[in-house]
Amino acid sequence: MGFKHVALIMDGNGRWAKAQNKVRTFGHLQGSEKVREIAIAANDLGLEVLTLYAFSTENWKRPKEEVDYLMALPDVFFNKFLKELMEKNIRIQTIGELDAFPESTRNVLLRAIENTSHNTGMILCFAMNYGGQREIFLAAQHYHQAILDGIICKDISLSEFEQFLMTKDYPAVDLCIRTSGEMRLSNFLLWQLAYAELVFEPCAWPELTADHFKEIVLDAQKRDRRFGGL
Repeated sequence: MGFKHVALIMDGNGRWAKAQNKVRTFGHLQGSEKVREIAIAANDLGLEVLTLYAFSTENWKRPKEEVDYLMALPDVFFNKFLKELMEKNIRIQTIGELDAFPESTRNVLLRAIENTSHNTGMILCFAMNYGGQREIFLAAQHYHQAILDGIICKDISLSEFEQFLMTKDYPAVDLCIRTSGEMRLSNFLLWQLAYAELVFEPCAWPELTADHFKEIVLDAQKRDRRFGGL
């Protein structure tokens, strides 16, 4: 059976730019252009969801100039590519806490979500101000409040608890790819990656091609996934 949900840790923009004798923000710009290419490749593969780790809860620690640039990047991206994504019937969605973003950034994201809300194709989900530990913490808080409010009983299943996660409407993550050669999850989709296949790709995010992305996904689909069984 083909994969339904692929997650991507888009790592290496800054180091790639430095290797080109460019500033880090140049790497982020090229990385945003790569999103369009990989999203279309994922759509071609028939994926239901492509989730991209775009801005983590820890990324606020970066220099203010870089953070400010990242806050402006969604506007650049959607002005350039939203029409094409619409033509591909792709839906834009987000996970994470958008309230922390500047109003202008938040409005850009909300407009993209609204403009594509009637599309019926692949979901392109941007994890924005997202952290896996915080997602689980918030889910536990909401679960506890639901018990206090009498909405649910104390004894629920794992699948019922998952309804409190930000990804509750998505299929399980089948594959997580991280670029740049780093071999860690960096607080990304910690619950959802429990049984996902993992690929740590040596190339930086701006270097990943559509053909190579497809090759990674198709190769991973050949793995024997036992989910803890034999």
